[in-house]
Amino acid sequence: MWQQGTLRKTENDRIAAVDALRGFALLGILTVNIAFLASGYRMAGMPEPAFHSSLDWGVRWFVTLFLENKFYLLFSFLFGYSLTLQLDSSVRRGTAFVPMFLRRLSGLFVLGVAHAVLFFPGDILTTYAVVGLALLALRRIRPRTAVLLAIALTVLLACGFLLLAVLAKLGVDTAGTVSGGVAEARGTDEALRGSVFSMVGEHVRKLSVIVVLRVLFQGPAVLAACLLGLAVGKLGLLRDLSGHARALRRVQWIGFTAGTAGALIYAQSAWSPSGTAHKMLGQAVDLLTAPLLAAAYAATLLRLLPHLPRLGRALAFPGRMALSNYLAQSLICSLIFTGYGFRLIDRVSPPAEVLIALAVFAVQVLYSRWWLHGHRYGPVEWLLRALTYWRIPVRRSPADST
Repeated sequence: MWQQGTLRKTENDRIAAVDALRGFALLGILTVNIAFLASGYRMAGMPEPAFHSSLDWGVRWFVTLFLENKFYLLFSFLFGYSLTLQLDSSVRRGTAFVPMFLRRLSGLFVLGVAHAVLFFPGDILTTYAVVGLALLALRRIRPRTAVLLAIALTVLLACGFLLLAVLAKLGVDTAGTVSGGVAEARGTDEALRGSVFSMVGEHVRKLSVIVVLRVLFQGPAVLAACLLGLAVGKLGLLRDLSGHARALRRVQWIGFTAGTAGALIYAQSAWSPSGTAHKMLGQAVDLLTAPLLAAAYAATLLRLLPHLPRLGRALAFPGRMALSNYLAQSLICSLIFTGYGFRLIDRVSPPAEVLIALAVFAVQVLYSRWWLHGHRYGPVEWLLRALTYWRIPVRRSPADST
């Protein structure tokens, strides 16, 4: 049960609130990603021309303002936090951590490449696999040093976008390296409505651009969030929140004020007809403030969970098999929007996309609950765990489920 001031742990030393946070992050990621899976125009950084009603624009603004660039940071934070759990588990088991973790990262990388090529070039698993190498090297870092390094990375990254804004003002426009405009969007739509070969070819082509962006921009942001998670894990702050209520309130106050202000600037820059310089400036502001808003979301959920145990359990089920659900989200959306299935790309409005995302997640909650009553791990988690520990994981019997 969820109890006021305490967090129940399962027999695997899992913290229930962490699973709920992970499920919450999955919902946010799906609600953001579905727009890019459903439209070549959104992949090219433009609104879908077929949908321009006030409701369509209201949904676009809501997703950009409150969701975009927030939930992958929360997921990254949890990735860094999980490293501390894996380190503790390695010590208890008496196993060598480095080869075990390297096998895990190798598995993530292979899964990420397959995911990117077959379904979604915006995959983040490959980023986690590469960032994981940096975390492995930094696993003994002190919490205070980890926080300072995360701040430094974030500031340097924001300065990079400020530099791009200055270059754009001087006439060096980098927008063409990210998007080819309407022609690019139409080409993507055509390819994703076609055969498996045309879809895979389009994904591979986009990866040639995305890889550069991941290395230069998203990678450092993910690493910064992971370092914060690593610091929190080392301090054990999520194991007992009863003594940190005041700190959580402070995170909410700062996060919702500064984070929302920055998100407004970012959303305005993303959807205004202004030039590249304005968009890059919005990105710089968002890099500095999105982590604050993501932290405020996390703090709010952590404070609510003891009072809303059913919500906590509902989110924890998909959170316990987050990898399986993350990959399944792309598979389901590909069946809906691309040549794998109904070919509805750019034929579904933004409000309908959000409703589909909520429906898919609701199904994942029910499916995860059913699956975990008979299995100890999600299907993809089982495979990754087998690779990580180099042995077949034990299957949980229904009588042992929680």
